[in-house]
Amino acid sequence: MTSPNPEPIRTLIADDQEAVRRSVRRILDAQPDITVVGEAADGVAALELAAELRPDVALVDIRMPRMDGLELTRRLAAPGAVTPVRVVVLTTFDLDEYVYPALRHGASGFLLKRSGPALLAEAVRAAAGGESLISPSVTVRLLRHMAAPRRMDRRSAPAAPLTEREVEIAGQVAAGRTNADIAAELFISPGTVKTHVASIQRKLGVQNRVGIAVHAWEMGYAVPPAQ
Repeated sequence: MTSPNPEPIRTLIADDQEAVRRSVRRILDAQPDITVVGEAADGVAALELAAELRPDVALVDIRMPRMDGLELTRRLAAPGAVTPVRVVVLTTFDLDEYVYPALRHGASGFLLKRSGPALLAEAVRAAAGGESLISPSVTVRLLRHMAAPRRMDRRSAPAAPLTEREVEIAGQVAAGRTNADIAAELFISPGTVKTHVASIQRKLGVQNRVGIAVHAWEMGYAVPPAQ
């Protein structure tokens, strides 16, 4: 018996530029497994639409009127959010100073606005699946740049200490490696890696792999990404 097709990923676009919203909508609506359910030109409107439409994923611009993307991300993706939505941050600049706190507020990743259609769709799918888009060529480089000055900030220390194995795996996550990659590197099963990753998230109080990566860069035990 053939299983029914899964429901498409319901996506909200929040950006103050109509041309950007139109372009992103065109890309996403062309995907068979993604549908755009709403658009907002500012953060307040996006928050209201999120409560009304209950999207799976929100693509959020950093700089918007009335409520910026950082605050919107906090309200949608931080622990205890009234309307929990997985957020992918969109930014114009490679080193946008707002990306780092957005990730700390629970964003599932971020993209540069010049990223191609394939990466945009991949980011939405990753967020909807509870994963994060962490690519060695983009995300890890930005995390390393922004976290380096903060590595000695002990406020980042977890409530419960990580085990040696968990530190090792967190460092691999920060390099953008998948569970399968880490399993092969450490000679353990992908299921064991998944269990460790879940434990690390609980101890750090983070929502996803991006949060693990940020912590690893802050504390100085991230593994350099492969070139």
